[in-house]
Amino acid sequence: MKQIVVLGAGVNGLCAAVQLAEHYYGVANVTLISEQVTPDTTGDGSAGLWGPYYCGKTSDHKIVKWSTATHVFFHQLWKNGLAARVGVSLQPCTRLTTDPQGYPDPVWKDIVFGCEKLSQSELDRLSYEHGRRYTGGYHFATFTCEPSGLLPYLFNRFVNVGGKFVRARVDNVENILENRKVDLIVNCTGLGSLNMLGDKEVLSIRGQVARVCAPWVFEIILDDSDDGNYVIPNSETVILGGTHQMNDFNRNINKDDSKFIFDGCERMLPSLRNATKVSEWVGLRPGRSTVRLELERYVIGEQTVPIIHNYGHGGCGVTLCWGCGSEVVELCQRLDLTKSTRSKL
Repeated sequence: MKQIVVLGAGVNGLCAAVQLAEHYYGVANVTLISEQVTPDTTGDGSAGLWGPYYCGKTSDHKIVKWSTATHVFFHQLWKNGLAARVGVSLQPCTRLTTDPQGYPDPVWKDIVFGCEKLSQSELDRLSYEHGRRYTGGYHFATFTCEPSGLLPYLFNRFVNVGGKFVRARVDNVENILENRKVDLIVNCTGLGSLNMLGDKEVLSIRGQVARVCAPWVFEIILDDSDDGNYVIPNSETVILGGTHQMNDFNRNINKDDSKFIFDGCERMLPSLRNATKVSEWVGLRPGRSTVRLELERYVIGEQTVPIIHNYGHGGCGVTLCWGCGSEVVELCQRLDLTKSTRSKL
């Protein structure tokens, strides 16, 4: 049996691990190694909204390919009766901007359901209601898939198909190769790649959010402006956000950010003043100039080991996860895993 190691148990690591374990069932053993696992990953605190967001200069072609596959995956879960278990909801969404250039047609508009550009009268109404000056926007329906439900589902699916999990910290590739024979490494370590690989393009995008109890809120509202807020209903709570502070590693709650979040969201929906605050949370998105999803051949001594990198998803971790996992499998298929890892590839 060939040996595949996946590093990182966030949403992208788990999506890659599941698809590899299912595709190579009976051919390869897939081992997932991570220091953190649900419910302690960055993704566990996020709202799980499908929507391309802070993915650097990643090409539109790749964003559309990966996000389409993930949207289809969420739709399948939703149609197959797994919505409650996995935390998948199909919801109306209004996405807005105050950018002077307006809102050009988004590359994802044909992926979501019923995407329509807001008329000037609708923009005027929302501008008046929110105390903003919106220059463009779209209305559509899309999915939220809450990582607090999705990650346990993926983890159990991985284990049930024979995947093995090892809780351990990995500081460098050499540590993996010291005590085991490995035919392929899949690196999904997110921010961990900054230190593990010395990738200086990796940066933290700090996100602070709040959760409130507001069961009367049934619609997603996103202001994509730099100083905008968002309201995203989940099954038990409503997420209010948020921040996107670049290269900021501070995990502590900031009172000024809290005020910005609550004041801004309450301007959008005044009824939120009556909502009970449940919690506040800070997560560090794994940003990068572009998503890195590529095959590299790593040479150590006499051994050459292929590594597939899959990290740097920024605010798109949930949006791209299943599509990126599918591409990991595609890249893996290009390798001849019947060859010994000790031969030069």
